[in-house]
Amino acid sequence: MSKRDYYEVLGVERGASDAELKKAYRRVAMKFHPDRNPDDAEAENKFKEANEAYEILSDSQKRAAYDQFGHAGVEGQMGGGGAGGFGGFSDIFGDVFGDIFGGGGGRRGGPARGSDLRYDLELDLEDAVRGTTVKIRVPTLASCDTCHGSGAKPGSSPQTCGTCGGAGQVRMQQGFFSVQQTCPNCRGRGSIISDPCGSCHGRGRVEETKTLSVKVPPGVDTGDRIRLSGEGEAGPDGGPAGDLYVQVVVKEHDLFQRDGKNLYCEVPISFSSAALGGELEVPTLDGKVKLKIPAESQTGKLFRLRGKGVTPVRGGATGDLLCRVVVETPVNLSSKQKELLQEFANTLSEKKNAPRQTGWFEGVKSFFGDMKL
Repeated sequence: MSKRDYYEVLGVERGASDAELKKAYRRVAMKFHPDRNPDDAEAENKFKEANEAYEILSDSQKRAAYDQFGHAGVEGQMGGGGAGGFGGFSDIFGDVFGDIFGGGGGRRGGPARGSDLRYDLELDLEDAVRGTTVKIRVPTLASCDTCHGSGAKPGSSPQTCGTCGGAGQVRMQQGFFSVQQTCPNCRGRGSIISDPCGSCHGRGRVEETKTLSVKVPPGVDTGDRIRLSGEGEAGPDGGPAGDLYVQVVVKEHDLFQRDGKNLYCEVPISFSSAALGGELEVPTLDGKVKLKIPAESQTGKLFRLRGKGVTPVRGGATGDLLCRVVVETPVNLSSKQKELLQEFANTLSEKKNAPRQTGWFEGVKSFFGDMKL
């Protein structure tokens, strides 16, 4: 019986990275694992097939031979202690199937690291552009001061678990597989607390809210993260604390919109200013500046104020402020104003005084003229 292509077995492309191979192997092996498919011979065969494929493709030399010669290039190379060889399968089993059996190898590297935390920090645009320092309050799990994270009452100490010998895991025989799972006696801790601490009730950690000072660098934007090392949750059993990631969210501004390092704002101008030109004051984050409006300006015209934008947090030239003028139609006109406006309109020539309007109407006529009815 011919064997299936190993890449096909794992569902990956031939150029897949080691990380992609491992992820694919986890997915296939979990799906067809015998404990999830009892008395299913087909699932067991696919599980073995995935083990064999991963052993070959996770070894650079074996993978190179397979890529060049196919199955003929790796005949006789199975069982070398990889995923398909049962001699070393328990190590990979603990790594890949830890979430099935409640943790695989949690004690091998010492006490586990605490969880990372995330805090969403809302900032005004001005503070995001200029930088600031803010105080935040973060609920977290901190190491118990009474027992210093051990979970045992002061004067006592945790005792090594007699079931797992302190490993936090026990080895079990699953048919022809030797697998590891979390010790049912100590629940993976590797120790038993017979006299728990009264402050944390044996958990080694207590809930608390701590106040932290966060220095926000100039130029941050929504989506940027500030990492505070060691300010996450304390690790269980006295393990190291995780990190706190402060996620920046910049609030909408009444006047400005931000696009990277540039700022945009709309500037309403009167009909007369647009027609005759003039000068007006516009806001920037550094104060007001004068903006010259040339005669015959149209709605949508952009004026660039160089260097009035944002200096990027990762360095580079400061952006610009782009002002988009919007010609405002007069409202609440008096009878006299309407009369004067009508008199003014009567003096206008469409071709001379409104070329865009004239061009648009000509385009409409041409469009309808070309249509076949």
